[in-house]
Amino acid sequence: MRKRLLCGLSVFCVLGGVTLGQQPSAAKPAFMISDVHNSPRMMIPFSTGGHFRGDRYTLRQSTLVDMVALAYGVKPEMVQGGPSWLEMQRFDISAKADPQTSDSDSKLMLQSLLAERFKLVMHKGETPMPAFLLTAPGGMTKMKPTAEGEEKGCKPAPPETAGGAPLVAISCTGMSVDELAVFMNQAAAAYLTEPVLNQTGLEGTWDFTLKWTDMRQRAKAGEEAVTIFDAVDKSLGLKLELKTAARSVWIVDSVNEKPTPNSPAVAKELPAPPPSQFEVATIKPSRTDAQPMAMVRNGQMTTSAMSLKFLITFAWDLSPNDSQMIVNAPKWLDEDKFDIVAKAEMPERIPGRPPAQIDDQEFRQMLRALVMERFKMQVHMEDRPIYAYTLVADHPKLKEADPKSRSRCKEGPGPDGKDPRMTNPMLTALWTCQNVTIKQMGEELAHYSTGYVYTPVLDGTGLKGSYDFTLYWSSASLTILKPPPSPSDQQGAGQQGGSDPNGALTLYNAVDKQLGLKMVKEKRLVPVLVMDHIEETPTEN
Repeated sequence: MRKRLLCGLSVFCVLGGVTLGQQPSAAKPAFMISDVHNSPRMMIPFSTGGHFRGDRYTLRQSTLVDMVALAYGVKPEMVQGGPSWLEMQRFDISAKADPQTSDSDSKLMLQSLLAERFKLVMHKGETPMPAFLLTAPGGMTKMKPTAEGEEKGCKPAPPETAGGAPLVAISCTGMSVDELAVFMNQAAAAYLTEPVLNQTGLEGTWDFTLKWTDMRQRAKAGEEAVTIFDAVDKSLGLKLELKTAARSVWIVDSVNEKPTPNSPAVAKELPAPPPSQFEVATIKPSRTDAQPMAMVRNGQMTTSAMSLKFLITFAWDLSPNDSQMIVNAPKWLDEDKFDIVAKAEMPERIPGRPPAQIDDQEFRQMLRALVMERFKMQVHMEDRPIYAYTLVADHPKLKEADPKSRSRCKEGPGPDGKDPRMTNPMLTALWTCQNVTIKQMGEELAHYSTGYVYTPVLDGTGLKGSYDFTLYWSSASLTILKPPPSPSDQQGAGQQGGSDPNGALTLYNAVDKQLGLKMVKEKRLVPVLVMDHIEETPTEN
């Protein structure tokens, strides 16, 4: 249900082009009125929306890079340049326009909003960027040319295992190498964190079978794991290497971090919509043999064998893995399982526009209302002392950043292209940050380190400035979790420097060894959900 956004940055090589930005209002369609404000904090933020419900257009948790990518129909990494905050600061947008507005016109309206409210000015150019280059050494390949009249498509190949772990096995026919590049980016996204570019020179269409170990199964497969790079080499006779390649991009010349003030008419003409609710819902106890499942499609939520605790943590944007986040929770909250089918009323589809969807924030509101009504629940948020983490400087070994570079954190290798996960299957997370402060690092850790950290990590280092670093570790399920000791616990302090003999590495050890910082667990005030009342049996359907 949750997503993450990946972006890129490199050195610019500007070609001539038309500068886009502040233009006469008649040049493009524009929203009638718009409300732009900073987004509230979310545990794992990602851009949602970008569509109409009636005459209301919404966009939430969106960076300027997200907005430009949506407005101009490009991938986020194709938006280059600009100030350091471009990928960190998030905004919510609500705007009004004719309900019949097409999808193409809504993009033009967003372009106008960016130029008017953020004073965005850009131009087209070209820059060398990280990419996985697909080549054919000597112009040769192990793929077979497609026979005339052969049907085009992909299907699962006969299942195989390597090292006791299943292989992803796909057989394809009638596929061009350009299509193969797109296919690999989608099918092996955990390996291929940058675009795959076809530089083989091979024409026509081809048949092939590709088998590799999913990134999540590499620890189980051990030394017999087959990476996507091994598979491409051995099965296709091609090479897949992380290098750089010149690519067409949009380059941000100037933009304001603070948007122009909202019109005084916003309160009257663009009032907050009434709380969203499901139109109809059924709730019943799950069968004892039912498997957990949750799905949202076309305005309908369907869950099976889900605990009420999990649904509550999702609805209130809390971590389901941290028992401290819900106070006064009865034992049955995590034990009783329910099946729920809930449907929302969806507006009629407008020609030329994608079907309306319920965005993440609206869905959470609807789930809150459903749970509170059917289980007679009463709750409130309150700051309570709970255990959380603070970063302290032990033996810092951080590289100072270029303050003019874009501030960002992403999954995947750093500028050197090295991926330690390829040599140690027990490493599952690779995190690269550029031009971030320790405070920003602590906030981002809560987004990326699922299983270890559930609240922002405070900065207790006293370190100033911004830094570049790459950090790698093993998922919590592969390690024996030992909470970092407090500074006064000298006996336990030595335990944090160790690692499991099987090659697994906790996040705490990784931060210590690779960055020279320590994560100290201590009590501090954190907003939690206090449960005042809840009934175990829901009201009748």
